[in-house]
Parts: sequence; C-alpha cells; structure tokens
Amino acid sequence: MTGSLCLIARGVQRSVSRQTHHKAAPNFHDKYGNLILASGALFCVSIWGYVITQTGICWNLSPVGKVTPKEWKDQ
Repeated sequence: MTGSLCLIARGVQRSVSRQTHHKAAPNFHDKYGNLILASGALFCVSIWGYVITQTGICWNLSPVGKVTPKEWKDQ
C-alpha cells in the first residue's frame, strides 16, 4: 500500500512541477513590451528632432573660429 501511495505522490509532484514551469497565458510584457519600447524610442527621437531643428537654440558645439583674443592693455 505504501508503494502505490509513493507512486501517486511522485505523479502528483511531476504534474505540479510541469504546471509551474508552463506559462498559461502571456503576461503584459510579453504582449506589449516591444510595442512600448518602440513607441518610447519614436517619442524620444521626435522630441529631440523638434528641439534641435525648431527651437533656435545655439548649441555652440565647436569654439573654433568663434573665440577671438583680446588685445593686451598697456600699463
């Protein structure tokens, strides 16, 4: 009798372990993860595109040709 109970317990343990490793349905990230990532990247690129091209900010990326030395003052 104990042998058959042991076999039943092992069968139950196997089925429980199979169910815990099996995903029943995709979660939110499986469904919408890539869509949210792509829309966030598109939003970021579009905002920076607007800021760079339309706001008129002078970025001063290179000081070459923009800095002129001052004359020395004689004392």
